Amino acid sequence: MKFVSWNVNGLRACVAKGFLDYFKDVDADIFCLQETKLQEGQISLDLEDYFQFWNYAVKKGYSGTAIFTKKEPISVRYGIGSEEYDAEGRAITLEFEDFYMVNVYTPNAQRDLARLPYRLRWEDLFRNYLLELDAKKPVILCGDLNVAHQEIDLKNPKTNRGNSGFTEEERGKMTHLLESGFTDTFRYLYPDRAEVYSWWSYMAKVRERNIGWRIDYFILSDRWKEKVRDSHIHSQVMGSDHCPIMLELELECGSGREESV
Repeated sequence: MKFVSWNVNGLRACVAKGFLDYFKDVDADIFCLQETKLQEGQISLDLEDYFQFWNYAVKKGYSGTAIFTKKEPISVRYGIGSEEYDAEGRAITLEFEDFYMVNVYTPNAQRDLARLPYRLRWEDLFRNYLLELDAKKPVILCGDLNVAHQEIDLKNPKTNRGNSGFTEEERGKMTHLLESGFTDTFRYLYPDRAEVYSWWSYMAKVRERNIGWRIDYFILSDRWKEKVRDSHIHSQVMGSDHCPIMLELELECGSGREESV
């Protein structure tokens, strides 16, 4: 099966920049979006053969997530069960027969770290939420986690130490999550691959010079890590300040055969 995740930083703008061409070309089984910046009724996508699930923030033009899936899920959950956070439209969970698909847009601590306490409370709640799911069946988590976990995950770690997305607190929460029974699929396959990023500032020529951060992830329950075929970062795809990422897994189909895409 093929999974794609993309922070589109405003879906309407991304559609105007070729989103649908990429969507059709990649032909994912499940395609997840973050930062859609939409309210219900503000866009209509004709995505043949896909079920669509949207979680909108109460605040207009802010946050928001969506999942498009070829296979109909058993159940759908919006949010993580927290009144404090669920108004921001940050998470969608689809339940399938063999796994949970969780799409997330993690809160940003903001440049002055004003929202760091809010972010850290989210991290604890969200990890507990994932552990509850994982106790039932394996979890595939994707999204913009708004943290570069290791120094290899951003271009200038020394000058960014302590900045939003690279504080010791945020990196520590990511470490705690992974140590709780989850795998960063890209680093599992490519532990030493450097200068591969998923986000770049809009400042002049930053993306051209590849001064970026890897803050978008596919995270997998440890017991499924041997099913990983590949984990890609499509840095050549434009349309947002983030690029799409893709995970390929070997999973059993309904026919009982192994599907490898």
